[in-house]
Amino acid sequence: MTSTVDSLLVPIDPSSISVPRNVPVDVKSLWASARTDNAKPNTTRTFYEKEQIVSVVSLGSQLSKKSTDARNEALRAAVGTGVKSLLEAGAKHIGVASTQNEHVAAEGALLGAFDFTLKTGKDGKQATVPISSTNSENGSRLNWNTGSIYASAQNLARELAELPANMITPTAFCERIKKEFADIPDTEIIVHDEEWAREKGMRTFLSVTKGTDEPAKFLEILYNGAPKGETPLAFVGKGITFDSGGISLKPAADMKLMRGDMGKRSCHTRGAAAVASAALGIAKLKLPINLVVAIPLCENLPGPSANKPGDIIYAMNGKSVEVDNTDAEGRLVLADALYYTTTTYRPHTLVDVATLTGAVQVGLGHAFSGVFSNSDSLWDELNVAGEAEYDRFWRMPLDDEYGPQIYGSNADLCNTGGKPGGCCTAALFLKAFVDGVDGEAEDAIRWAHIDIGGSMDVTRPGPYQRKGMTGRPTRYVLGFAQTV
Repeated sequence: MTSTVDSLLVPIDPSSISVPRNVPVDVKSLWASARTDNAKPNTTRTFYEKEQIVSVVSLGSQLSKKSTDARNEALRAAVGTGVKSLLEAGAKHIGVASTQNEHVAAEGALLGAFDFTLKTGKDGKQATVPISSTNSENGSRLNWNTGSIYASAQNLARELAELPANMITPTAFCERIKKEFADIPDTEIIVHDEEWAREKGMRTFLSVTKGTDEPAKFLEILYNGAPKGETPLAFVGKGITFDSGGISLKPAADMKLMRGDMGKRSCHTRGAAAVASAALGIAKLKLPINLVVAIPLCENLPGPSANKPGDIIYAMNGKSVEVDNTDAEGRLVLADALYYTTTTYRPHTLVDVATLTGAVQVGLGHAFSGVFSNSDSLWDELNVAGEAEYDRFWRMPLDDEYGPQIYGSNADLCNTGGKPGGCCTAALFLKAFVDGVDGEAEDAIRWAHIDIGGSMDVTRPGPYQRKGMTGRPTRYVLGFAQTV
């Protein structure tokens, strides 16, 4: 244990207390003195010892009866709870002493320590407190270092989604991503302007930008961890840096929240933030895969040249699209991005992430993200990765029965299909732009659409999740990429 650690966090199973041998205090005696033998999960007791502050956190007396994934989540929650208690106690350097999963402990610690504020003075952002493991061994595939990368990636996504629209314009988003990837080997960041998009025929994407003076960008992140020519994995993320709804203006009360339409606020950059941050984590982990990430970035405002309800636009793939509602802009920018990515790179698997609908929040709340996929095998892999990271998903129907709701207009497609099954019609709309999704079984691109309209933020704080932007599904995407 390093001498700089002034605060110690020890998660324990109260029914069978076991701690690392290098812990310099008698944790069993401390816990017994607190008279909390059957303490509920996350029960915390803080002791002010001579040399250190020691926070002991219960994993719950029923820990041994839980599944591996549930035990890991209990550890994440306990460590996140303990870190927050030590930070409140004035810790300067926290050491985590756990006999459990080091990867998971690191996630809980760094996620629990995250805080976002733009305040100044004494209420402003505090200096980052170092958090480390007291265990010097990092031999397993998933360890403290990998957990730190997972959590740091999610924290970056949380920050990007929290930033107000004047600080995270399409240009600013691209500059931030270039900065994050500056020293990362085997990566390339490409920022395309509107002229490039116009030459490519990205008319549905560019139509959304017509109401604003803020230049749109199309960001590509390329990572080559496998031999050149090996078929890549692809991610696409929705990046609306401010969404007023356009001519179909949102209610004034909701407007401030529309900054993270990257993630749900008026910014719908949460999908963009998640896939960009996951790509950074993948590159830092040096995974042996090739990866392509495409992120269309723009604002949606009601300017004099903005899209009008009833407009018909020809997408990059030639399909005509009727704009029934200008506040359903996410599927317009994603349409061209999906077609570009699938035709340019021919990935074996494509996953898009977007705060696409409020309907998915009505159906699933904040706990689950909705997943729509043409592939049972892809769904199985996504579900396993989600359970492992406790970033949970629910498979939703991707079925042509919803087709008449979006096919019955004066164009090939309509960008909304009414209230019934709103998230299902949105997913079916996107499917029309994934080239190769309907190919022969052995040749078809495996595609999944993840709607994070509900899981992007939380209104109540949790053990390692503060109120606000969650950064989901960054950790899940990282976990999934490790299985590809």
